Amino acid sequence: MKRHGHGLVLGKFYPPHAGHHHLVETALARCERLTVLVCASSVESVPLEERVAWMREIHPDALVVGAVDDIPVDLHDPDVWDAHMAVFRSAVREPVDAVFTSEPYGEELARRFGAESVCVDPGRTRFPVSGTAVRADPAGCWDFLKAPVRAALTRRVVVLGAESTGTTTMALALTDHYRRRGGVWARTRYVPEYGREYSELKLAELRAEHPGATWADVAFHSSDFPVIAQRQAELEEEAARDGSPVLFCDTDAFATTIWHERYMGTASPATGEVAALGRQHLWLLTDHRGVDFEDDGLRDGEHLRPWMTARFLTQLAHTGRRTAVLSGPHEERLAAAVAAVDALLAEGWHLTDPLPERR
Repeated sequence: MKRHGHGLVLGKFYPPHAGHHHLVETALARCERLTVLVCASSVESVPLEERVAWMREIHPDALVVGAVDDIPVDLHDPDVWDAHMAVFRSAVREPVDAVFTSEPYGEELARRFGAESVCVDPGRTRFPVSGTAVRADPAGCWDFLKAPVRAALTRRVVVLGAESTGTTTMALALTDHYRRRGGVWARTRYVPEYGREYSELKLAELRAEHPGATWADVAFHSSDFPVIAQRQAELEEEAARDGSPVLFCDTDAFATTIWHERYMGTASPATGEVAALGRQHLWLLTDHRGVDFEDDGLRDGEHLRPWMTARFLTQLAHTGRRTAVLSGPHEERLAAAVAAVDALLAEGWHLTDPLPERR
């Protein structure tokens, strides 16, 4: 039998890290039921709903609820305490038997709930990390973060371009470059182009019925492209959950909108809807000039390469996407790409500070 009936863990979880998860798991082991209350202020960068979703995924056995708390913290002011407790009680209406914290305010918080205070690893000796440290340097705290948080914080870089312009070569070269940095960067992932796999499947299916069929016999339909875009987005999301702070993608859903124009001659609203949900940060456009066209059996658009490069540039600018154009020999392209990615990473994550606290 567990020691406590209803337990409570309360925090900003901005963002949640290994110390938070240890606290929740400890409480789950000691309570019949556990509520995790996520409190977020309006000034913070990560929305309350996203933090609640993260905690629900990571701790499915707990009841995770959220509340907006825009009251600055002052542990010495009873009136401020009363205001915070009004927020807490509006979100947690069931009586609480035990409050689990790692903070000095745990005793007073538990007293106000009429509950027992349980302090867990107050010195953070087991997991030497804090929300402040994660916000200041997500990459340096990467190993303390769970999959959904990593996915949200990963800087996603897309390599895109017309046919046979070296997008795959560049994406793989960048992946290798950052893996060589070691540490968390050794886990840098690469997301292949799903459209190519889809094309190979279409050709194989056609050849099953007509053995002599070639790429010229394959017909695309508008309905193919949202499927390609959605699967590309899913592969990207899966890789972002399990990689380093940077992810390299050989195309994305946005690029698929241009491929729809190339094959269908019109825009695809359905594909555009998938692209609008993307969380990419940088697009590297491979220039067709200076790159020989190689027909690998799935290409037929050499004459369209100038149009596609121009169309990519136009739409990247129109949609406000951060873009670097890669031109010249491969070595120059790679150097320019690394410089653009390093500049992105050097800017950091811009996670705003929480409301001021007086402890």
